Amino acid sequence: MAPPSKPKLDVAVTKPTPYTFDLGLLLANDPNPLSTSVPPPEAAADSSSSNPLEAQLAATARDGAQALINQLLTTLPLAATTSGKPLPAAKPPTKWEQFAARKGIKPKTREQRRAKSRQYNEETGEWERTWGYDKGGAKKRREEGMVQQDWLVEVDEKKDREEKAAKDKKKRRKA
Repeated sequence: MAPPSKPKLDVAVTKPTPYTFDLGLLLANDPNPLSTSVPPPEAAADSSSSNPLEAQLAATARDGAQALINQLLTTLPLAATTSGKPLPAAKPPTKWEQFAARKGIKPKTREQRRAKSRQYNEETGEWERTWGYDKGGAKKRREEGMVQQDWLVEVDEKKDREEKAAKDKKKRRKA
């Protein structure tokens, strides 16, 4: 059994006071007051809306839109012309695009690029970057308090002084 069809509403909209239109802003101004007591007959036929005020507002909005469309179609000239601007021609493929088509090369998808840039770290159980910012999760380890084991390097002061003296001596010889 087919569902009941909605009745077709009239295309012509008649109101006691006519609409005023501003076609530049696509505006239809309805000076008629809304009555909140009795719904219009078009809205009464629509059983999907239980609130009569909502049904009346929907009918008023529909009438305003229909009147605006009618005004646009009657005041603006409609004419088909053949002297319009042609569509721009398709750009010829670049040498790379031609080469890629011959060899069957297709660009990588986002998922393929993302899979290549990350690898699974079994120690931490997380995916980490393989290059670039925060490679290998170094930033996360620093935030967690983990520090590299070789962060402290002892310096032999005597050897350091001797190297500096040798450098100074070499500079004095050149001068």
